[in-house]
Amino acid sequence: MPASFTHSFNFDPAYGYSLDELLAITPPMPPADFAAFWQERYARTMQMHPRPRIKHTGEEVDGFEVYDLRYFSTGNSVIRGWLLVPQDQPVTRGLVFGHGYGGCSGPDFRLKPAGAALLFPCFRGLSRSQHPPVSTDPAYHVLHDIDKPEQYIIGGCVEDIWLAVSALLKLFPAVRGHVGYSGISFGGGIGALALPWDERIQRAHLNVPTFGNHPLRLQLPTIGSGAAVQRYQQQHGNVMQTLQYYDAASAAGFIRQPMHIAAALFDPAVAPPGQFAIYNALPEPKSLFVQEAGHFNYPQQAIQEQALLAELESFFARL
Repeated sequence: MPASFTHSFNFDPAYGYSLDELLAITPPMPPADFAAFWQERYARTMQMHPRPRIKHTGEEVDGFEVYDLRYFSTGNSVIRGWLLVPQDQPVTRGLVFGHGYGGCSGPDFRLKPAGAALLFPCFRGLSRSQHPPVSTDPAYHVLHDIDKPEQYIIGGCVEDIWLAVSALLKLFPAVRGHVGYSGISFGGGIGALALPWDERIQRAHLNVPTFGNHPLRLQLPTIGSGAAVQRYQQQHGNVMQTLQYYDAASAAGFIRQPMHIAAALFDPAVAPPGQFAIYNALPEPKSLFVQEAGHFNYPQQAIQEQALLAELESFFARL
């Protein structure tokens, strides 16, 4: 049965889908030049040195030294965030985290594979990486240059991920071959777009990832950044000219790394059919963790989060 909770939304955030129906959703066909679009972009980005700089905050938390992080990305963007370095063991692996559209107010200490340096970038325009005239409001951020396929802000955020990996490798050359990515919501969607073209990332987890199956996503009532894109489409009618290149479900078909996906049955902000379209498009090896809800508080949430964390600790222990 579809997930059901008492809520105040004027639509059903489960959209009437059963789990079996969600697992049958297929991704949209990408444009013929989809892979070339991203491969050329990756090649250009890899010509850039991120020039990472770190500064100790004086904080030591849960076995980590906490550093302020800064590196350079494309389009004259300065990306800021945090770096966590284990205190009592050598750095042998690295994990880059991608935050949701709510931004990132600090590092998350819950997932910490042994010997891993943890890098938390704030993507361009958001949180520590404000970049005028880019809006910090997700409803406007998601529309920035949406009429220009090459300049669309989401592509720049994908480049921020690639250069986060570059920064990590500059700071800790020993982690090469042992780099993972973990992204939630917005960070999950741009992670799916980044992963196929970057072989430096060995495995990844995407939690309730967005930007999956845009043709379907534009039709389903939603809140948040998805609603902003729908309003834009209603006004202009041409959004798929850009979004066909930024579909996380289309990109997922090109991913070759082992993947772990957490997808929700009920989600008012990222429609579950889009999340499952990403999972369904992935080739093996892949693992699925089904959550009762995303972007919504529910009774079993803490229990499910602990179960997911246990799976991720095992998944990233193989980095």
